Amino acid sequence: MKSYSPVLQDLIEAFKQLPGIGIKSAQRIVFYLLKENDNKAQFLADSIQKSFQSIKECDQCRMYTEEQTCGICTDNNRDSGIICVIETPADLIAIENTMEFKGKYFVLMGRLSPIDGIGPEELKIDLLINVLQQSNVREVILAVSPTVEGEATVAYIASLVESENIKSSRIAYGVPMGGELEYVDSNTLIQALNNRNTIDG
Repeated sequence: MKSYSPVLQDLIEAFKQLPGIGIKSAQRIVFYLLKENDNKAQFLADSIQKSFQSIKECDQCRMYTEEQTCGICTDNNRDSGIICVIETPADLIAIENTMEFKGKYFVLMGRLSPIDGIGPEELKIDLLINVLQQSNVREVILAVSPTVEGEATVAYIASLVESENIKSSRIAYGVPMGGELEYVDSNTLIQALNNRNTIDG
């Protein structure tokens, strides 16, 4: 990195901060943008600036939107009695792409992690409880990753949901479609066995 000018080095370091981008990928991106003159680089810069100026969190579910309330929360055709709690906006898109879930969402923007300073306030769980209290919610689906932090997050939210006399459930984990048992790890097999379903004859 010492052979680069200070400005070029700073630009490469900036791209390196993005998730999944290492030093070589950052260099390729920067060199590509510089090679393409300033058109694509300027478009990227303008898009980023415009996004930060106009995109904010939905006041009900925290999904990114340009409006005060996102399109999903204002859609009267969706079942407001079911709320799916997820970690990230990317999780919401993944579920939406299945075209199966017709309820609404709440995006935590993370999971409980005291070591990293992420508590209930950072996840705005008080907003979730407020939504539950103001809506006719029948069920809260907890679709949080099965990590140590994820399990703690599920347990914490489930206890709060229960205190509101609302049913809570969590998505099933187990053997993936097309997977072979001999290649599946033990924890996944345990989850698959515990979450087994009855076969309707």
